Amino acid sequence: MGNRYSFGLAEYLMTEITGIPLSQMHFDAKAIVKGYESLKPLAERLGIAPPVPRMLGFTYPHIASLGAEMIFSGEEPTPVPMIKAPEDIDNLREPEDYLKAPLIQKKLSVWKELKRLCPETPNFIGHLYEGPITTAVLLMGEKFLTLPYDDPKMAHKLLSFCTESALHYAEAIKNYFGEKIEPGPVGIPDDFAGMFTPAIFEEFVVPYWERLYQGMKATERYLHSELLRKEHLHFLKVLDIKTFDPSADQYLTPEILTDYCPCDFEFRIKSWEIDNLSPEELVEHYKKIQHYHPASVNFSMSFLRQEEKIKKLLKVAREMEGKDEK
Repeated sequence: MGNRYSFGLAEYLMTEITGIPLSQMHFDAKAIVKGYESLKPLAERLGIAPPVPRMLGFTYPHIASLGAEMIFSGEEPTPVPMIKAPEDIDNLREPEDYLKAPLIQKKLSVWKELKRLCPETPNFIGHLYEGPITTAVLLMGEKFLTLPYDDPKMAHKLLSFCTESALHYAEAIKNYFGEKIEPGPVGIPDDFAGMFTPAIFEEFVVPYWERLYQGMKATERYLHSELLRKEHLHFLKVLDIKTFDPSADQYLTPEILTDYCPCDFEFRIKSWEIDNLSPEELVEHYKKIQHYHPASVNFSMSFLRQEEKIKKLLKVAREMEGKDEK
């Protein structure tokens, strides 16, 4: 297997270059176009294709469609929990129309304008869903993390709601774009799942991931989760995961993943590593990771100050790409 890598430009770069805050770009198609135009000289210097203008990354359309309030004040929108107490779970209802929520309507309006300005922009207003456990935490706050112990029945009820509503939102937004849920590769991002110990993981995580993969008609299963430990990894085989992305997981090293992960894994060079390591240290770090044959080594440029280091990383990545390490 060759030494594959993935590289991208973080959205914050557009703010650093243009001075336009990301909170504005979420709702202003012309600002999005200006932001992406500003990346072109940087992309040329790095020797990569400039990214196509698209709606900014937004991970919460599903819970927004359920009526959750969002605060757009910083780099990342923040959802406000809408479940104050466990008994509120009994009052949860799916909306008759998932696309009627004001924030979804606003996002679709911006997308239409962006599509007019840039016909190549993808059919996208944000992630289809977060995984069931992350969704439950977003809806209820950290109180959900103790609910499986305090009231298992209510925890299951909320997780079932999170899973089924995610599928129904995904179907609704795909239909809006003239698409369908069809057999193909499917990824689930569920960063909070690792907060559940392996002792309860099989009951409170596995069946809901399985339901989501099945509902999305997954022919290949991909998982992104940042808090798993090595004791969780055997569940990836149970779920038939093809590739696991631990991203910024603080508990899993390439060595641990090589020894315990039952499927292919990706690995990420973190932004703080790019900031704090010297160019020579970064190159050696990249080579060390590739020694463990990950499916991909992923890294991105978050700040303009990282440009020279990124050039070094891209150079070694391109040199090693396609080369088998014996």
